[in-house]
Amino acid sequence: MNAPASFSMRGMVKHYPGVTAVDGVDLECGAGEIHAIAGENGAGKSTLMRILYGMTRPDGGEMEVNGKSHAPAGPRDALTSGVGMVHQHFMLIPPFTVLENAILGEEPRRGGVRIDRERARAELLATAEAYGMDLDPDAPVEDLSVGERQRLEIIKVLMRGARVLILDEPTAVLVPSEVRALMETLRSLAADGASIVFITHRLREVLELADRVTVMRAGRVVGVRDAASSSERDLAKLMVGREPAPPDGTPRQAPGEPVLTLRSVGEKGGRAAGRLRDVSFDVRAGEILGIAGVEGNGQRELTEILGGLRPFAGEVHLGGESIAGVSPGEIRRMGLAHVPEDRVLGGLVGPMTVGENLILGREAQGRFRSGLSLHPGRIKEYAESRIRTFDIRPADPGVKAESLSGGNQQKVVFAREAEGEPRILVAAHPTRGVDVGAMEAIHREILALRDAGVGILLVSADLSEVLMLSDRIVVLYTGLIAKEFRRGEADEESLGVVMTGGTLDDQVA
Repeated sequence: MNAPASFSMRGMVKHYPGVTAVDGVDLECGAGEIHAIAGENGAGKSTLMRILYGMTRPDGGEMEVNGKSHAPAGPRDALTSGVGMVHQHFMLIPPFTVLENAILGEEPRRGGVRIDRERARAELLATAEAYGMDLDPDAPVEDLSVGERQRLEIIKVLMRGARVLILDEPTAVLVPSEVRALMETLRSLAADGASIVFITHRLREVLELADRVTVMRAGRVVGVRDAASSSERDLAKLMVGREPAPPDGTPRQAPGEPVLTLRSVGEKGGRAAGRLRDVSFDVRAGEILGIAGVEGNGQRELTEILGGLRPFAGEVHLGGESIAGVSPGEIRRMGLAHVPEDRVLGGLVGPMTVGENLILGREAQGRFRSGLSLHPGRIKEYAESRIRTFDIRPADPGVKAESLSGGNQQKVVFAREAEGEPRILVAAHPTRGVDVGAMEAIHREILALRDAGVGILLVSADLSEVLMLSDRIVVLYTGLIAKEFRRGEADEESLGVVMTGGTLDDQVA
């Protein structure tokens, strides 16, 4: 049994230019408690936890960890006090082994010179066994599943002495079986006296896992609830300040002719498992085709091929015309809109303003120009309209995109790509990291585009999203189509089984 841990934060404040991200927040978590933090994008959740972890300096307030004052100069200092954080985007080096990643930067030494691999291996295996996490120390990280990589991140911070553990959107890319395994690990850590804080938008998981939940809005705490006596609807109302929208009840019309056709498509020269190979399907007008699969099974290759960003073998036709050898700009003009899976690397130009990002790819259109120059007033008017529709915060077309929270950056990308009723929308993880209100807005837009006759290819790790929106679902496994489901034929469990290489007979067994 390790020593129990607890922390408290009192009157925390953090200002950024033009906005108060954290405004007088109190938060505490007892030893053995699992505490969730929920709220809209830009509510201050991640900023608050980065303050606790030493990544962000507060402008006011006091903190204690285990009854002692806590004012870390940085993450290393926070770890010395027993505070560790597992980020949404893993901090791992893929070619290195599990063991090499676990000890990177904190290598135990023998005689002050040689790395003591035997001691490190023993510590890793003991930590993993203590909390029910099975990992091969010699496995390259690039060969691990997403769930295994997350376990490694948790083991890393535990090996560095963390007893207050912060997790940022920990289930965003996990299949149901991996979510259950993570929950068991967190319960085991809490039973051992650790304090667990997790930031999430998935309210069902909050109710299943947390002891208490703190809801934040606009930098302030608007409620602290016992999870056992709360409901998803109550928490969602606290988060957005209104009743959540009811599920879509729009009758689904019969889809039209195929607008996107793939035949024996694969990554050119790629035969390795996980790369796209020999995939065939159609997306019809007015249809949503969902793509489910554990990340790394061909989804990225698929969306990049369709966007003209990756060479391919096989045939791809958009509106009856081949896109082989066609540039991304021309594919866009043919009617394909693309929400990339990485909004930072593939969707935005960070130093440009929100308004400029909202017209990327459309700068030459007459409505945004005055002679040979861009027309600032027209761009501002257009940007303000998209900002209102998607509730992008702050509501200022002139701020730089890199200054926005991740969820608001996602809204900018989707608002740009969904404009103008494209022929086909390829949406890769369109609601990853966004709050309940933004998710509603994006889902409404997807359904409106479907009803207008647009074909939608929806790639998402959120199985509830895939099930709710899709007319058909294709599961990718090792770069191939493992199974296709029609609407109503699948649930999260059956999808999860096929996604991990099993069959529905295995589920029954």
